[in-house]
Amino acid sequence: MIRYGIISTAQVVPRFVAGVKESQSGEVVALASRNLAKAQQVATELDIPKAYGSYEELYADSTIDIVYIATYNRGHYATAKQALSAGKSVLLEKPFTLAAAEAEELFALAKAKGLFLMEAQKALFLPATTAVRQGIAAGVIGEVKRIESVTSYPHIDHISWFHDLTAGGGVLRSSGSYPLQYMQQITGEKITSITGTSIMPAGESDLQTTLALQLGEGILASVFLTVELDLPSQMTIYGTKGKIVIPHFWKADRVSFEPTGEVNQRFFPFDSEFVYEVEHVNDCLKKGRSQSPVMTPELTIETVKQVEGLYHSWQ
Repeated sequence: MIRYGIISTAQVVPRFVAGVKESQSGEVVALASRNLAKAQQVATELDIPKAYGSYEELYADSTIDIVYIATYNRGHYATAKQALSAGKSVLLEKPFTLAAAEAEELFALAKAKGLFLMEAQKALFLPATTAVRQGIAAGVIGEVKRIESVTSYPHIDHISWFHDLTAGGGVLRSSGSYPLQYMQQITGEKITSITGTSIMPAGESDLQTTLALQLGEGILASVFLTVELDLPSQMTIYGTKGKIVIPHFWKADRVSFEPTGEVNQRFFPFDSEFVYEVEHVNDCLKKGRSQSPVMTPELTIETVKQVEGLYHSWQ
């Protein structure tokens, strides 16, 4: 079994734990928070054997194979660096870091220590994602020419630091890596051009963002991210012979293949959308890999560069 330690009691943690429990070869053995009482409470609720009141105690636990880090966004870099320096492999939530130099440093540190490091990107490992990629490659909708992505999170008041740009808040940092990395995964094409605009109140983070990008030589795409509107969240891929519609693509359990004149829905049921990412990480660790062949360091670093560049242009 691959044994996980978890840093944070964030909202995402119960869903991640469910994914580990659903996996065939993973288990969560410890959870840490800087508030011991909170760590004990969440560990009890999630049936995790050990709770720690400091991150350092968890790093010192020799039974842990890998640390899943889900701290607030600005804390990702420092916490991951501490874990790697302590000799622990790391699965780090997105956004991986707020600066490309930080991402490069973490991957260099992991390589030097022979440790596994990957950005948590569950969307790339879903069976629905595989089906979409295979459908595109098989020419089900002809040649892809256009992709539209809409992600709407109208209720973010529970995230106390969301409006704080220095804390890593903002809709692009929170949700941007999903569509950017997903589009490249399903098409096999890299982003060759990206521009964007945002609604960013003075002294705060972005509430709405729209991106225009090109993938490879022949695909144009748009990404719209918002916390101000309640819209259907989905990705639509348009080809010369039809389209593919993926509701909630980052956690999709269904896909609608719609070649001209047809509608073919496919379903991919699961209990936790995190299970496929967890199984991939488990497999990488069993094979002694220091990086993922799917969620590669190059893809992570390039995404951080793109997002960092957009925020720099807006400020």
